[in-house]
Amino acid sequence: MLLPPFHAAFGSNVHRGDDFFGNVNLTLVDDVDIRIGDDVMIAPSVTLTTTGHPVHPSRRADFGRFSEPIDIEDKVWIGSNAVILPGVRIGHGSVIGAGSVVSRSIPPVSVAPRAPCRVVRAITDDDLTTRTAGG
Repeated sequence: MLLPPFHAAFGSNVHRGDDFFGNVNLTLVDDVDIRIGDDVMIAPSVTLTTTGHPVHPSRRADFGRFSEPIDIEDKVWIGSNAVILPGVRIGHGSVIGAGSVVSRSIPPVSVAPRAPCRVVRAITDDDLTTRTAGG
């Protein structure tokens, strides 16, 4: 079941299993594959995005971007307003807490909440060579 409204960049790169439930305002940026397993529940206003932009401002000048697939294994529950970022795998049976920003893969049968926004480092010239368009 998928409740409207629903938004997808393409739709053709989304692959879902059986007994899927997607609540209202689900947004899928499926520039590459998003795979959703069986018995997955997604709460309202969740975003799954396979595409991001480089950190260094000169790499973003021409709208440089990168895309990496998202894999959500069976029996996962994703809470309201969560954001799942490129390249993430959420393991079987895990729960993603409401409001979480998931930038790293989550192991099976885990509870993963939170989204602290904080400065972690400065942008440097090293960022010119990481996560570039097409790379």
